[in-house]
Order: sequence, then C-alpha cells, then structure tokens
Amino acid sequence: MGWLFYTDRRVKTYADEKAEIARLCTSHGDTRKTELVKACKVGSTWYAAAKVTNLDGTPVEDATYMTDADGSITFGAVFLTRYEDGCWGYKDMEESAGPVESRAPLSLLALLSELKDPESYAHAWRQRCRDWAAIPDYEEGDKIRLAAPVTLTDGSTCQIVTATHYRRGRQKRRCYRIEETGGLVRLSKASLAGSELLSSAKGAASPVLAEYLAGRE
Repeated sequence: MGWLFYTDRRVKTYADEKAEIARLCTSHGDTRKTELVKACKVGSTWYAAAKVTNLDGTPVEDATYMTDADGSITFGAVFLTRYEDGCWGYKDMEESAGPVESRAPLSLLALLSELKDPESYAHAWRQRCRDWAAIPDYEEGDKIRLAAPVTLTDGSTCQIVTATHYRRGRQKRRCYRIEETGGLVRLSKASLAGSELLSSAKGAASPVLAEYLAGRE
C-alpha cells in the first residue's frame, strides 16, 4: 500500500495522530473485531499492537500467529508518517509484511502473540527491534569502545570515546569525546551497537561500584 494523505488537515498534533492510529486499528465486522491495545511513536513512526477477537468467542485461527489463551491474536503494525504542505499522511504495514523501521519498544513487543514460523518476516522484525533496544544508553563520563572504528568526515577514524555533551542554546546534546584527539563527535545510536563499556562514570564516583566493575574485567 502507498501513502495516504489527509487533505482536510484534520490531523495536526500528537494527540490527533494517536487518535487516528487508534481508529485505523479498530474495526467491527460480522464475525470478529479488531482493537488497538497499545501505540507508541518513535521518531516519525508509530508502532501499534492490535488485538483480533472472534465475536462468538471461538479461537481466532491464523496462519501467522498462535492463538492466545483467551482465543485472540495480537499482531504488530508499523505506520510510517510525515507531513507534506501541512497535510498528515501515513503508510501502514503489518509486521509480517517485512517493514524496515524496527524500533518498537519492548513493552509493545511483549503484547504480541507468538509466531508460528521462526523464519518469518515478523520474527526477523521483532528481533531487529530487540537488537535496537539492547543498544546501551551511555551516561555522561562513560568510556566506550565501539564495535568497529567509525570513519569521520575528515577521513580519520575513532573507536574509543567518552560520553559527554555540548550545549546549543538551552539544550544539552549528546556527543562523544575522541580518546586519541580529544575532539568531539556526534554518533548515531546505530553506531553504538555491539559497543563495550570500558569504564563507568558511576564507578569512578563510587569506590564500591568501581571495585565491582574492576572485578568483571
């Protein structure tokens, strides 16, 4: 399915978007109903968990999902969104269709029904979401070894950095101090995948924690 834009511009705010996602995930037919369980926005992408139930109380049979104890199934959906000329638009995909965006929170994944095929697109999508969630969120002063050297715009590389920040107006923005040069660099979260904590700022401030971390090395 392609993009659909609302030319009436009725969607303008976060609350409007969430209400529209809920509407899109809700339907009542002659034999079953679908309703939104949870929706989360990450960047410009909405992730949703939608529950399908048979109206007569019989278990829902599905080729992709195992039936839950209450007879329902809950699937994941991804809604890409953007604004063009003030008009909100979306492109939706069910998780088994192989969406690229894969940053759904673990709390949403926990609501989804088990999958029948461990080799399915949906299984791979869920694993990518888990991998993203597993990337550490480092704290100020943490020294880190990246999984692989990162090439900078000047052609140099860095691999050992320390988490710090700089200010732009009233905002604090995360950056990293390069071990070799002392220069500052912005790193995407994706570039931190597989990274290793070499020393913790908390450990340096706490003798007990420092001793514990030293014992793990």
